[in-house]
Amino acid sequence: MAAQTKAERTALNRRAHFERRQAEAAGRGQRGLAELWMERARAVAAARERGGDNEAWSDLARSMAAWVARYDT
Repeated sequence: MAAQTKAERTALNRRAHFERRQAEAAGRGQRGLAELWMERARAVAAARERGGDNEAWSDLARSMAAWVARYDT
């Protein structure tokens, strides 16, 4: 096994944690999965913002607005 950097270990741990949470959320059905993905989307947008990318929030807002427009009748 190749040596891992701290960043690689952190990324692997985050992914494993998310996958565990995803399995738990799946037990609550589609609503649980949707809640998990919304939470993850906010976390990703916040991380991108900290890195100087404000477009992630704009993209998320556009995606959510399109979803609401499709289902909010």
